[in-house]
Amino acid sequence: MKLTFYRSAILSLALFGLSCAQLKEFQNAITNLSRCQFKLDSINGFELMGINLSNKQKLTDFSILDGAKLAAGFARNEFPASFTLNVAAMNPNDGNGGSKKASATLTSFAWTLILDNTTTIDGDITNPIVIPGTGQQSIIPLKMGLDLAKFFHDKGYESVVNLALALGGVSGSTSRVTLKARPRLKTDFGEITYPSDINIIDKEFRGQ
Repeated sequence: MKLTFYRSAILSLALFGLSCAQLKEFQNAITNLSRCQFKLDSINGFELMGINLSNKQKLTDFSILDGAKLAAGFARNEFPASFTLNVAAMNPNDGNGGSKKASATLTSFAWTLILDNTTTIDGDITNPIVIPGTGQQSIIPLKMGLDLAKFFHDKGYESVVNLALALGGVSGSTSRVTLKARPRLKTDFGEITYPSDINIIDKEFRGQ
């Protein structure tokens, strides 16, 4: 995939009459930027129908009033959830190992949220994000808002509440989340979009 990306990008620039030196510089920029990798880090601030789940682990942890509110909302087929999904970004271009030290600027990070193998909402960042070339993790916070009933109502009330707790409760994690994303990065030659989506998970850093 990388080789195809390089060839097509370089061929496109060659058509605009860039010199061999400029093409080489462009190829080096692409190589460096393609080393940026991403991983799901954490979820915080999870609310279900306005109820904070951070101190809850199971259904019986909800008060009678909160339980009644949730049940009524689910019966109406309305189960709005909101949270922040934190994506860790790693830019290894720190100047060591023969690579040129360089920051990467994300100008777009078009994403699709997948929960329990179910495709849900999509979105993008609203402002450019700089990932320093330090070899250290940078966090990209993505604000999420979706109606869980729209995607999971058929699974039943308890199953959907337990999914919310698994994501944003006391022991919440990103293990049931996949974020499909396609980064676009700024270079001296203009903006470059990754040739294919990255399936970002919590087990490992991934890139092109």
